[in-house]
Amino acid sequence: MSLYQVQKLIYQLNRDPRTRERYAGERESVLAEYELTSEERRALTEPDIGLLYVLGVNGQLLMHFAALHKIEWNAYLESMREGLKKHGPVREGVYATTGYEGIEAHDARLKREREKR
Repeated sequence: MSLYQVQKLIYQLNRDPRTRERYAGERESVLAEYELTSEERRALTEPDIGLLYVLGVNGQLLMHFAALHKIEWNAYLESMREGLKKHGPVREGVYATTGYEGIEAHDARLKREREKR
């Protein structure tokens, strides 16, 4: 897996208007500039926020990537929950779990984080 490459691309999409323009018009050529697995490519192009979350994409990057694709906040949160149900625990990165904590525990943690805001 190439989590760094996925996050690097998402960072560029979030920050650079030229990269966004290229991605909209010539997606395959932009994707070819990064070392991505077929699973990562699919998650980026659909976009599958839940799978990107499970792959380990940083939440700050992912939140802006979702907004770029006009995914509302509640749908973004639900996508992450659905990603855990469909794809299992977060595999890598800062959100990786050492053991599967379960959807209910994850939802409770997300709720606590929202209440802190």
